[in-house]
Amino acid sequence: MSRRLRVANAPCSWGVLEFEGMSDPADADQVLDEIAASGFAGTELGDWGFMPTDSGALADALQARGLSMVGGFVPVPLGRPAEAEAGITVAVKTAKLLAAVAPEAFIVLADDNGSDPIRTAHAGRIRSEHGLDEAAMDTAANIATRVARAVLEASGLRTVFHHHAAGFIETPLESASFLSRTDPDLLGLCLDTGHWTFGGGDPVQALKDHGDRVWHVHFKDCDPAVVREVTTSGQNYFTAVQRGVFCDLGQGGVDFPAVVECLSERDYSGWIVVEQDVLPGMGSPLQSAVRNRGYLARLGL
Repeated sequence: MSRRLRVANAPCSWGVLEFEGMSDPADADQVLDEIAASGFAGTELGDWGFMPTDSGALADALQARGLSMVGGFVPVPLGRPAEAEAGITVAVKTAKLLAAVAPEAFIVLADDNGSDPIRTAHAGRIRSEHGLDEAAMDTAANIATRVARAVLEASGLRTVFHHHAAGFIETPLESASFLSRTDPDLLGLCLDTGHWTFGGGDPVQALKDHGDRVWHVHFKDCDPAVVREVTTSGQNYFTAVQRGVFCDLGQGGVDFPAVVECLSERDYSGWIVVEQDVLPGMGSPLQSAVRNRGYLARLGL
């Protein structure tokens, strides 16, 4: 059954990250060429403006390489309600573009990760005092609901929420609290195996606990040695990424065979999107993509 799963890669595997100043990524043509060359069938959009924002040009770029568009990552400041309206505008703009080329793609909603200094400093070792209180969590869930509803009304696309290290929804407990406040028919979950692990969780348990909410999946590995080194020395999330905490698939602590088995048992038939966050000096993104695709092939994908 696992062969029903379709496998994509994302621009962040080529260093296209939303965090300003962290990378010097390749251009979109190179990224798309190398995603296709390494054997993947789809991609996500990357930051707004990285790929063409004209739907015809974007469709041509994808079709020329035989790639599907599967989602677009949109950060919205869930912890800063006064700034949420601008994020909703970007989400709707992104959704309209995606809908024109891929009516089954998802808006992948996240917090404005890495923007809060306390959350960024304590990523991977979050304690209750670092989190949102009940009222603030209610507000975050309400903002996410507004995003999902606006996206659906404007484009017909559905929205999934991406828990993320250095954001306000990182740990399994925070994720469960957030999900309990949102409509399961309106907002799904993008389970990211690497970020769930970095946040102290087990992705297999996440599928058991929240499987009905999982509409989209990111495959990311997480090196436990780097997590230990960074968290015990008090270094922040950005240092962890720069030290390669998100390593090649199969080289970290995520039990991908068990994740694939659990997805198959749940009859998941959506996309698996590889993300690795390969920054300058961390090797060749193309070679990492080839290794990751080979690893997935050995899992039957």
